[in-house]
Amino acid sequence: MLALWDLQKTLPIRGALLIVALAVGGCSSQLADMTPTDAQAHPREPGSYLPVHDLPPDRDEAVIPPEQRAKIEAELAAARDRQAVAGKDGK
Repeated sequence: MLALWDLQKTLPIRGALLIVALAVGGCSSQLADMTPTDAQAHPREPGSYLPVHDLPPDRDEAVIPPEQRAKIEAELAAARDRQAVAGKDGK
């Protein structure tokens, strides 16, 4: 009986302390965003985004010569065919 009476007396005090802690905790995020008065302002860089419409000039020649490109495409097609056959055999 005595323990129940003590709990009833301390419960409002604990609740009040919890409310005060939450209120102070909510204000701390606003206080952390404030800067000191002697802090130097950081200048923002104008035009920090890349220009959208400025494109590099077109190349005069192909990156990969046509013969090498045909060879690579043939190798990729052969590998694709091998994988298709291996996939059918595995089922």
